[in-house]
Amino acid sequence: MPPGQICQVLKEGELEKRSDNLLQFWKRKTCVLTTDSLNIYPDTQKRSKGKELKLQSIKKVDCVERTGKFVYFTIVTTDNKEIDFRCSGEENCWNAVITMALIDYQNRKAIQDFKTRQDNESCVSCVYLFE
Repeated sequence: MPPGQICQVLKEGELEKRSDNLLQFWKRKTCVLTTDSLNIYPDTQKRSKGKELKLQSIKKVDCVERTGKFVYFTIVTTDNKEIDFRCSGEENCWNAVITMALIDYQNRKAIQDFKTRQDNESCVSCVYLFE
């Protein structure tokens, strides 16, 4: 994201994350999805320090399964770590919103990389013209 551009909040609410411990309990978290990251807080007041999962570190949203009450999905990171989540099926599904934010982020990055490459190539052409 270019410097000076403010991250827009795309979705805010509750999401359940499966713990990493042996029993793998589901823990309710308050989450804020922005155009740049998914921020996960342990409490609803967002008073304690949360974890930030940057969209650049997410490879894909995978394993979407709907049961009677919940939608289950997995976020796969670029280092192949899997983080399991579930949300109520009645709400706007988090998995879809996260997927769309990831696609938007990847598109913006691709355009930025293309423009940078184009600028670099035009600078190289200018050097050849003046030699």
